[in-house]
Amino acid sequence: MATYPIAPGYQVNVRRGPSTDSEVVRVLPQGSSVSIRCQTHGETVSGPCGTSDIWDCIAPGQYVSDTYVKTGSSGFVADRCSG
Repeated sequence: MATYPIAPGYQVNVRRGPSTDSEVVRVLPQGSSVSIRCQTHGETVSGPCGTSDIWDCIAPGQYVSDTYVKTGSSGFVADRCSG
C-alpha cells in the first residue's frame, strides 16, 4: 500500500463516510502521511490539491477528501472501495 503526504500546512478531518456531513472520527496533524486502502466517489470538495469527488479510505470507516492528499494524480491511485 502506497503512502501519500497530506497537503503541507493542513490538519485534515478524518470522517466516517465520504462526505463533509459525516462524523469526524479524528484529525490528522500537519505533516501526516496516509496509506490509501481504497478510493470511492463522494461529496465534491475543493482543497489545496484541487476539486474532486474522490475520497480516500485510510482505515475501516475512515475517509479523507483526496483534495487534501498529495497523490500526484487527479484520478484514482488505488482500488475502488467495494460496497
